[in-house]
Amino acid sequence: MQLFSHDLGVDLGTANVSIYVDGMGVVIREPSVVAVDKNTGKIIQIGAAARNMLGRTPGNVVAMHPLKDGVISDHEMTVQMLRELFKATAKTSLFTPKPRVVISVPSGVTEVEERTVINAAIEAGARRVYLIEEPLAAGLGAGLDLHGPKGHMVVNIGCGTTDIAVLTLNGVATSSSIKIAGNAFDEAIARAVRKNHNVLIGQAVAEDVKIQIGSACPREETVSYTVKGRDAKSGVPCSVPLLSGEIYEALRRPTRQIAEEVLSVLDATSPELVSDIAETGITLTGGSSQLWGMDQLLMEYTHIPCAVADDAASCVAYGCGKSLAWINHMQEGPINIARKRLLRG
Repeated sequence: MQLFSHDLGVDLGTANVSIYVDGMGVVIREPSVVAVDKNTGKIIQIGAAARNMLGRTPGNVVAMHPLKDGVISDHEMTVQMLRELFKATAKTSLFTPKPRVVISVPSGVTEVEERTVINAAIEAGARRVYLIEEPLAAGLGAGLDLHGPKGHMVVNIGCGTTDIAVLTLNGVATSSSIKIAGNAFDEAIARAVRKNHNVLIGQAVAEDVKIQIGSACPREETVSYTVKGRDAKSGVPCSVPLLSGEIYEALRRPTRQIAEEVLSVLDATSPELVSDIAETGITLTGGSSQLWGMDQLLMEYTHIPCAVADDAASCVAYGCGKSLAWINHMQEGPINIARKRLLRG
């Protein structure tokens, strides 16, 4: 089958799109950014080249994220971006059928948002589209054994959303999705720098600060990092040294909101599954789960062992790829996650 068709697993993330090609692994990991000419509507760049244009474009060009909080906010731009990425995955010919595609969606997605994702993928060149919940894909990608009745908890902290789920028997027992994740961390850092130093910094700089000195728990040793920005009063460029302590304070609220949500999911989970999780531990996936001390913070809140998965940022893409093995048994089209969540509740 692989000679004639290439099935794809797609992690359609707010920050990055990762594509897994059956039999080849993850072959594409590009920022989900599109640069478009406003006058003609034509795409100029996608991915890393477009991200480098953010905040630096002339009047007729706009660089934008077509996805927000894990769902599509600009349908046409998403279609064009996916079309280019699908083309890049294989040398297509007249004899190559369109691919079947498994796409991850957040646990908090509505039926309308599910249909938007499906329509975008079909317009971009998919033959058939299958959806999988992000935390389930993350658990598969992290190598958890989900076949049996034993419960596992996955906390997938991405860029736009944090998805928390208890997984068992290849399904989701309890889940929650909140719009607090990497972007919220960056915004909190930018606000703190403006408040404490009267300096304006962009999202890319705030993300650098998060990676270099950000933390969810206090560090034993103070670390500093100097950033360049614009003085809010005079408008002139300036540099300001930041300390890890002040960035920890800025991140206290969003990181603790995630920890509180983990507790509420545990509270809604059956005692049998909670006892399993106490044994199997909590697995952290997603790029933002790598924030220094995030696993430690969740351990303090839950008293359950926590570990960040290997290659945490790619777990969802690998999970989508693994699910291709049973694509013939998956449900095509919408999977009504919202309705299932109501029934579980």
